[in-house]
Amino acid sequence: MKILLLGKNGQVGWELQRALQPLGEVIALDRHQNEHGLSGDLANFEQIQYAIEQVQPEIVVNAAAYTAVDKAESDQENADLINHLAVKNIAELCQKNKALLIHYSTDYVFNGEGEKAWSEIDQTDPVNLYGSTKRLGEIALEQSGCTFINFRTCWVYGSHGNNFIKTMLKLASNREELSIINDQVGAPTGAALIADVTAQALRYYLLNNEEQQKQLTGHYHLAASGTCSWFEYAQYVFELAKQNGQSLAIQKINAIETIAYPTPAKRPLNSRLNTSKLQSNFKIHLPDWKLGVAQVLEEIIE
Repeated sequence: MKILLLGKNGQVGWELQRALQPLGEVIALDRHQNEHGLSGDLANFEQIQYAIEQVQPEIVVNAAAYTAVDKAESDQENADLINHLAVKNIAELCQKNKALLIHYSTDYVFNGEGEKAWSEIDQTDPVNLYGSTKRLGEIALEQSGCTFINFRTCWVYGSHGNNFIKTMLKLASNREELSIINDQVGAPTGAALIADVTAQALRYYLLNNEEQQKQLTGHYHLAASGTCSWFEYAQYVFELAKQNGQSLAIQKINAIETIAYPTPAKRPLNSRLNTSKLQSNFKIHLPDWKLGVAQVLEEIIE
């Protein structure tokens, strides 16, 4: 079994390099050419085609994406190229080469209204450009006719790369007071959890016959259990850091509303994802968000 992994150095890609190993031979690429002349540069359609033709993978895992949410508002062309047109290219190549495509999307395909957790059948309605390009990528998957599993996730963090935990620790180490948004709600979801669930879902998928496999394809919501606001998330990070012997300058955290912290891209207030389809179809249990945050925080501190 050959698995072609694109975006090996991103938060999720980094963890996938580990998690996918037991399933088969993993050929992991980033945008630079490797020693065999293979590149995973999504913007270079010919290079992606060459990589797929050379590797002949049974599974392609695309963990590469344009994720700079605010920058996307003024960089529409690049965001669309990576999140939409490149995904269309990969999906068409997977369809042609009869490979299963694993892809990752976001809760930003929804408008973030209300308080109900979004399910896979809810109407998509992105409120910013990043979300729009991710949704166009999903539509490209649907229209390509390829066999795909698309995991929509939210509030991703990991020990590799930049994330909210690292930012908070840095700020709290030299500031006595911070203001954190308290009206956006989601579930901090670890890159390690996303990678492990991907591997578990793939393992389960491969054990089924062709007819059953067809029933397992499509869109899934993947997030840790439980929810919190960014304010509660920060509180938990500071509390844990202190328990782990970190000396922080922070004395006071103020809860503020999104309206008090304007950003170029509008943010959805409700990032809750209903994961019951994923848990039921793939027989997967999703742990509470605090567990993964505690593990990564310890790794960061060490």
